[in-house]
Amino acid sequence: MRSLGVAGGGTLMVPLLGRAESSSGLPGEQLVRFPEKTDLILRTDRPPQLETPLHYFQQDFTPNEAFYVRWHLEGIPTTVNLDTFRLEISGAVEKPLSLSLADLRGRFEAVSLVAVNQCSGNSRSFFAPRVPGGQWKNGALGNARWTGVRLRELLDRAGVKAGAVEVAFSGLDRAAIAATPNFAKALTLDHAREGEVMVAYEMNGADLPMLNGFPVRLVVPGWYATYWVKALNQIRVLPEKFQGFWMDKAYRIPTAPDGNESPEHPATETTPINRLSLRSLFVRPEPGEQIPARQPFEIQGLAFDSGRGIERVEVSTHHGDAWQAARLDPELGQYAWRRWRLRWNPPARGKYQLQVRAFNRAGERQTTRLWNRGGYLRNVIEQTEVEVV
Repeated sequence: MRSLGVAGGGTLMVPLLGRAESSSGLPGEQLVRFPEKTDLILRTDRPPQLETPLHYFQQDFTPNEAFYVRWHLEGIPTTVNLDTFRLEISGAVEKPLSLSLADLRGRFEAVSLVAVNQCSGNSRSFFAPRVPGGQWKNGALGNARWTGVRLRELLDRAGVKAGAVEVAFSGLDRAAIAATPNFAKALTLDHAREGEVMVAYEMNGADLPMLNGFPVRLVVPGWYATYWVKALNQIRVLPEKFQGFWMDKAYRIPTAPDGNESPEHPATETTPINRLSLRSLFVRPEPGEQIPARQPFEIQGLAFDSGRGIERVEVSTHHGDAWQAARLDPELGQYAWRRWRLRWNPPARGKYQLQVRAFNRAGERQTTRLWNRGGYLRNVIEQTEVEVV
């Protein structure tokens, strides 16, 4: 797929809108294979929305080829010429910058961190009543080691002027029609200058896949992926609050602390989506997997939050009537997911409802009910039904 390496000033050139292969997955699902990707679950193809099958979450890091894909606009980049690509830093700065990928790699300190990237609408298909938008199940997320340059260092090199308020970000993707606003997001200047926000050029030790933002993307640890702008090429420092569709109209949540609202009485006050909610998920047993009775089986899953830290995870194999503490794997980082396990000996054949809930070090726990019109922030106690044979 990659015709020339970075050292050769290469161009990544493969049209990505033509699917190479298509096959059947679970009932009602279609698997597709795009360039640089393995078989992923198709949600939409224009723009690409591709979901990661759960079995890829039975490991610490999500492979690049299996990492989920989410674009907002049909006009996504399919080639990038590294000879001409530049990351522009402009606006309320003393010295505007125009940086090549080689500049980012060679002129700034490289830093790495492990962080979960989760789509704001992950698990939207489970909302009841249903809401519009991409009907994701639980696979619109991934955990990776991101390597790049601290955004703070880039801003310092440009010299932020006194009175600057926010920083706006946009990428190479473009709307197909003029009436559709191009995708752009913003962070407050204080948040942008936090040392963990970065411009990443690698994930899991390799170049970013084209569909995940090659050549560079923004990484905002602990925040929903709508802020992780892909194919980033414009950073603008602003002397006033950013105004744009993707902040002012889209990706809004109720101002209530839990992001909850009633379908009958929607919230009148909203705010831009921000920090990740506390979550836990099952990744094994997988959907449709049959478990033998009276034999040990290891239930597996993951838990994560916005960086406060997972304290414990509890699992019920009895419809929520009794809970057991799961064993937590070692931490991979403040913003990474934490894998958990529970040994289970199903006593008899039949159907069982498994439930899982997580608690973090800030005293937060998962809720029993959540609904909002955007299908965002899902953090209810997760449950899955399994068949023991």
